[in-house]
Amino acid sequence: MIGTLMAQPTLTSAARWHTRRGALLLLALLAPGTWCGAMQAAAPGQAPAATQSAQPSPEAPAPAPPGAEAANAPTEAPADTRGLDQEIQGLKKDVVDLNKDLFILEEELLFPANTQVAVFLSMDVGDFFALDSVQLKIDQKEVINYLYTPREVDALLKGGVQRLYLGNLKVGAHELVAFFNGKGPNERPYKRGASLRFEKGVGAKYLELKIDDRQRKLQPEFEIKDWE
Repeated sequence: MIGTLMAQPTLTSAARWHTRRGALLLLALLAPGTWCGAMQAAAPGQAPAATQSAQPSPEAPAPAPPGAEAANAPTEAPADTRGLDQEIQGLKKDVVDLNKDLFILEEELLFPANTQVAVFLSMDVGDFFALDSVQLKIDQKEVINYLYTPREVDALLKGGVQRLYLGNLKVGAHELVAFFNGKGPNERPYKRGASLRFEKGVGAKYLELKIDDRQRKLQPEFEIKDWE
């Protein structure tokens, strides 16, 4: 018996590995999905594969929203424009003054003092007359027919004085006739006239058309005043 035992061949390491491999294959058939790791661990001369759990990769920084770079960028200090604004305001004032001087010079050239005549209009009414238009004639010649806007009438009622006409007259006797059109008492159309004979001497001549309420007669009054 001892000889029989001794006659049996001993299993080499390679035979043992094949035997173990067969057992593992049988186990793989019984439980699929578990044999790969066991085979890799059982293979001689190979280190078992390290199993790594799925780790989330570090997230990339989110892109900045539009305009964030411009908002985060260092802002430049605004340039001081006070000096430029002052220069612009000064230039505007110079232009206004220049236009005023040019206007006065133009009037002096077109209407010299020795021939100049100016007609102004003022009102102190509101109860008996609403002005619509004024017609002027000098020496039976129409020189102006002016139609008023509500805004202009309101300015006259508040005490404003309008230069209605500016022209030239030679020295001597002249006649001014004015016709006033508007609405009188009870909102009825109203037309009245006034005339004045005046003497034009050397120097400018100024005349004023005045419209007043006549309380005693409950109607408007129209007159022409000579500023001597």
